[in-house]
Amino acid sequence: MVQGKKVIVVLPAYKAEKTLERTVNAVPAGIVDEFILVDDSSPDATAQVARRMGLTTIVHEKNLGYGGNQKTCYRAALDRGADIVIMLHPDYQYDPRLVPVMAYMVASGIYDVVMASRILGRGALAGGMPLYKYVANRILTAIENLLLGLKLSEFHTGYRAYSAHSLKAIDWTRNSNDFVFDNQIVAQFRAADLHFGEISCPTKYFEEASSINFRRSVKYGFGVLGTSVLYRLYAWGLYRHPIFSGGAPR
Repeated sequence: MVQGKKVIVVLPAYKAEKTLERTVNAVPAGIVDEFILVDDSSPDATAQVARRMGLTTIVHEKNLGYGGNQKTCYRAALDRGADIVIMLHPDYQYDPRLVPVMAYMVASGIYDVVMASRILGRGALAGGMPLYKYVANRILTAIENLLLGLKLSEFHTGYRAYSAHSLKAIDWTRNSNDFVFDNQIVAQFRAADLHFGEISCPTKYFEEASSINFRRSVKYGFGVLGTSVLYRLYAWGLYRHPIFSGGAPR
């Protein structure tokens, strides 16, 4: 626990058998109360490796997508009494050693949401992020900051820490089952007037690290822009999309 708060790390997994053990073993000891892995119907031995490691393991019978995986992760973590939920991809792309820092930032009560940014410092390009993804990231982030009224260095990181309060303040079950889930939940947090913090995080791109292809990246980009516009319409009182309904998940 951290300051008496239960910390659960959720691992949304797909084909992570080669990197899962390295990821979990790199998390500093004495901080995390429980690891929950949700295997999104992987065709490899991800679930078997997780069970061998003693992780709480949930397996989807069919692939639900990245957003659908997160929904199972957060529901399971809240059901098991988490006060702080940290999402860490089990592909070893993000540095697991930052888990304690992120947990303490949330436990302090200063931040409801902490984002591990690949853009702060020189992490993204130095870690091998393709140039086109870096440029798209910067452009989309600038637009999102403008429309959401935030000043984040990155909206697209998959390494995040949430207070249980933040996850109960919005209805994330209404979000997409695809990758745009990550941006919808940020917009929901903004609509709920929650407090964001950031931390610089080195990242690594290699063969086993998960990454979406160019076609899906384009689809994701348009989804991000659509979410930002929906938030601005909501903020202006012109249109209240269902994802901004507020309240605990149903």
